[in-house]
Amino acid sequence: MYLYTGDLHLGHANCINFDHRPFADVDEMDSAMIKLWNSRVSADDDVIIAGDFCFRSGKSPDWYLRQLKGHKHLVIGNHDKVTIDCKGAAKYLESMEKMMHIDDNGRQITICHFPIAEWNKAKHGSWHIYGHIHANRGAAYRYMRWQERALNAAACINNYTPASFNELVRNNAAFKEKVQG
Repeated sequence: MYLYTGDLHLGHANCINFDHRPFADVDEMDSAMIKLWNSRVSADDDVIIAGDFCFRSGKSPDWYLRQLKGHKHLVIGNHDKVTIDCKGAAKYLESMEKMMHIDDNGRQITICHFPIAEWNKAKHGSWHIYGHIHANRGAAYRYMRWQERALNAAACINNYTPASFNELVRNNAAFKEKVQG
């Protein structure tokens, strides 16, 4: 099964405030997010990380990756240089790409860290999964919320847990409802 997440920012203390994350400190955040990941992901699942895996952490990316279940695929985000440069990270990643195109149960999906206005086969029913904007309600969100087949994989709007495609659809709808409500 494919699962999706993004903007994890493991080890990034400032992200707790930025995203209003419900964690007291970075150690609690890292521990909770690793536990949530492993409670959801099986060894056979493919987890696509839509960028920004870890950032400004005192721990190396491979420290996190070796603890996480599943086949991990990183779609490179703007804060992934440390993961790209980490020699041990490649051992725990199935792939590391700037953009991915997959078929998830007959759904054609383009995954990019950044929200994009036009993606492969967008006019033919394909989907776009992205990260980068977290739960920010700025210009990018205001544009993307009208894109019927675009889904935000940010950890902060997906309960800090990798989500299936259908869960992404539900979580994004709930987030839009909360924002508009």
